Amino acid sequence: MEAINDIDQVHHYDQADDTVQLQPQRSMPEPISSALEDVLSDTSLSYFHRLRKATWLELNTLFRLAAPAIVVYLLNNVVSMSTQIFCGHLGNLELAAASLGNTGIQVFAYGLMLGMGSAVETLCGQAYGAHKYEMLGVYLQRSTVLLMSTGVLVTIIYIFSKQILLLLGESSSIASMAALFVYGLIPQIFAYAANFPIQKFLQSQSVIFPSAYISAGTLVVHLLLSWLVIFKLGGGLLGGSLVLSFSWWIVVVAQFVYILMSDKFKHTWTGFTLQAFSGLWDFLKLSTASAFMLCLETWYFQILILIAGLLKNAELVLDSLSVCMTILGWVFMISVGFNAAASVRVSNELGAGHPKSSAFAVVVVTTSSFILAVIIAIVMLLLRHVISYVFTGGSTVADAVSELSPYLAISIVLNGVQPVLSGVAVGCGWQAFVAYVNVGCYYFVGIPLGCVLGFKFDLGAKGIWSGMLGGTLIQTVILLYVTCRTDWIKEVEKARNRLDRWDNLTEPLLKDQKD
Repeated sequence: MEAINDIDQVHHYDQADDTVQLQPQRSMPEPISSALEDVLSDTSLSYFHRLRKATWLELNTLFRLAAPAIVVYLLNNVVSMSTQIFCGHLGNLELAAASLGNTGIQVFAYGLMLGMGSAVETLCGQAYGAHKYEMLGVYLQRSTVLLMSTGVLVTIIYIFSKQILLLLGESSSIASMAALFVYGLIPQIFAYAANFPIQKFLQSQSVIFPSAYISAGTLVVHLLLSWLVIFKLGGGLLGGSLVLSFSWWIVVVAQFVYILMSDKFKHTWTGFTLQAFSGLWDFLKLSTASAFMLCLETWYFQILILIAGLLKNAELVLDSLSVCMTILGWVFMISVGFNAAASVRVSNELGAGHPKSSAFAVVVVTTSSFILAVIIAIVMLLLRHVISYVFTGGSTVADAVSELSPYLAISIVLNGVQPVLSGVAVGCGWQAFVAYVNVGCYYFVGIPLGCVLGFKFDLGAKGIWSGMLGGTLIQTVILLYVTCRTDWIKEVEKARNRLDRWDNLTEPLLKDQKD
């Protein structure tokens, strides 16, 4: 906090300047409040009085963002899982095919599109804080253009999914059925391409509850349509996956109609523009770094299951790990909600020129997520002997899950911090740096160490998981160190420079031709 105390004069100047600029524009969206910055800068209050008042302000803002974001991600997860459950009632082969298509190939597209979409989170969040409202719609459209183009390339992977699965060693019957399921998910690729930029556009303006309501309504429609198409109309696997794609398009259309109909966005969405096709190369670089960062994290624990399949008694190992990974996946949705909140808070405050608020928001969101993760981890340890019976009735699997529960608890705690720090990185625009950190910690430390402990020292799943936890711990420590050492005054300046540069990218092609 000492370094941040040096900016009081800058802060008051910015605030006065903002007031002069915003006063005549009464119809503009409500600017980012300076209440938190004012409290943190008020030296007439005692340190503990400032801390208590600032904490209350930030917690109120944080949970209004995090709670609906968590609901959105959980409901979206339930939509995909429900399709898998419906298909599972068709038979064991259909269950295996849907699981492979859903958690294998489909996760790749989800991670890629969500990662690329986080570039919008950085730019829209900072632009909204800086009152450059008209640029939010431009960033939304630029991202959609890039993601739709990427979707064409991903479609090729989906088309050849059977050949890919056969190369990976899957049986011909499962590969054929999984490919059939994946073909029905091709429209979902382009729904992702449209959804994630829209979702980040809304989040950057702290508008999240409508997405939660839309997701809840879509889930109800999805369940009814899935039951009707799969069982009553005999649509089978292909019908189930097509309904899943259709449900995602419901979310996209509903959110976009909300943007068009609501007065909240008349300054941030001003209609379609040709600016969406300018500055695409720079936008692609930021989007690629964002995708690289998120995909490396998403794939990391998927690799744990693949490696564990090579162990002795692989069936029991995979059963117990599947239970643990399912639990971890659900808890991770909570962390993703805090990730979104962290990104919005940091990017908005940086764009608004509030360095103290940015730093304080990081502390509050990280601490809140960590405390909640510790509580959940303790509950998991207390229920370690019975938690597996939710998924299976076998006592052998229950015993195996009980032995792995300490590793699950540690993973939950680390996931309470690491995704939040990634959200801070997105808010600041550090995606490329975090991607390099992820490569080093995950793939040059975590996986090799896990393989050595699991196979060389014959520690099995515990050894593999221990090594990969080591990689996650190192990555978390690095991000914590970098975040603690951050000069938030410089980050504010970087945000302003970034927005000025992106704001000027309106006609780069004409400029290049002239040069």
